[in-house]
Amino acid sequence: MGEFVMPSLGADMEAGILVEWLKRPGDSVKRGDIVAVVETDKGAIEVEIFEEAIIDRLLVDIGTKVPVGTPLASLRTMSQPVPVARVAAELPAATPARKEQVAPSPPEAIAPPAAKPLGVPPASLARRPRVSPAARRIALERGMDLSKIVGGGPDGAVISTDVERAAVTAKPQPAERGIDLAAMRRAIGAAMARSKREIPHYYLSRPIDLTEATAWLQAANAGRPPAERLLPQVLVLRAVATALRGRPGFNGFYTADGFQPSERIHIGTAVAIRGGGLVAPAIHDVDRLTLDELMGRLRDLVARVRAGTLRSSELSDPTVTMSSLGERGADVLFGVIYPPQVAILGFGAPALRPWIVGSAVAPRTIMTASLAGDHRVTDGHAGSLLLADIDRFLQQPGKP
Repeated sequence: MGEFVMPSLGADMEAGILVEWLKRPGDSVKRGDIVAVVETDKGAIEVEIFEEAIIDRLLVDIGTKVPVGTPLASLRTMSQPVPVARVAAELPAATPARKEQVAPSPPEAIAPPAAKPLGVPPASLARRPRVSPAARRIALERGMDLSKIVGGGPDGAVISTDVERAAVTAKPQPAERGIDLAAMRRAIGAAMARSKREIPHYYLSRPIDLTEATAWLQAANAGRPPAERLLPQVLVLRAVATALRGRPGFNGFYTADGFQPSERIHIGTAVAIRGGGLVAPAIHDVDRLTLDELMGRLRDLVARVRAGTLRSSELSDPTVTMSSLGERGADVLFGVIYPPQVAILGFGAPALRPWIVGSAVAPRTIMTASLAGDHRVTDGHAGSLLLADIDRFLQQPGKP
């Protein structure tokens, strides 16, 4: 029998509040299914499962603050039967006397003190309607109470058209939960203070000529509708991912056992939150995506940050972080490494500058790229080569 535990959604997270169960005991789940919603300093996060199993028991009540690593639910394999004692214990009580005769759960099913075992779904779960992800996102954006919307989907599920229909006649109400910006600022401050204490940073910067990339992008976007146009950020993302393939010392995690390089490249992309603050969820396998696929992933990620519907894997998986304050006019950004990562790349605002091309001076679009690296893993020589690789790949934006 396995366990579904409270995940760590970053170095700054110690606990989360369980706010919703999306699965019930007896439900089968597979990799990528959303099982629960957890409230953290980063907002309400959809928590995924990464195995195929059946939900056996829910161990934590909605509204409970749960430390990272605590079991939230017990799991059993598809072929594993429900224990006989469990079946007897969860049969409806016919009389009060019968209820008093219920046998205790077997020792292996007893949850740790931090979790509260639940024999049957809590009443709040029984009343909670099934909701599609699209409907949940629309309701959150409009501040609507899902419990008051009648579902017209399969088995009474609330779908996006139900929310749209309800929005016509209902006045939006403030969302019950949102991001506590003060708490987020404290969490970010704690993580950055830890980073500066524990990680020996070194910093490098390099100007990059974006003239060719800008011209290529204008040609690629010609004739495309606005919703399908590529942004300069996707060219930078792919150049970073391509460069990291050849420089694995910047892509991975520093743990108690030393540096562990990652075989996959999940770039944490900093996105500004309305009202203040930043969050850097991952775009997975950036080096394997086409520019159009990458643009679609980026749009989806930004939309879900705004709507507060991030998934747990997007916050726990980044192997390196990329940030930009170019849209705010900053020429250069020197970041602080987010542990346990070992590097952060920054990109400033592109600007038209006089530049020497051959033996002449010409106006060129220049952007400053920066790197903060972990000196326990790499050094300035390796960092300079990484920035040079990024520069080289940005000069060839049309190549895969």
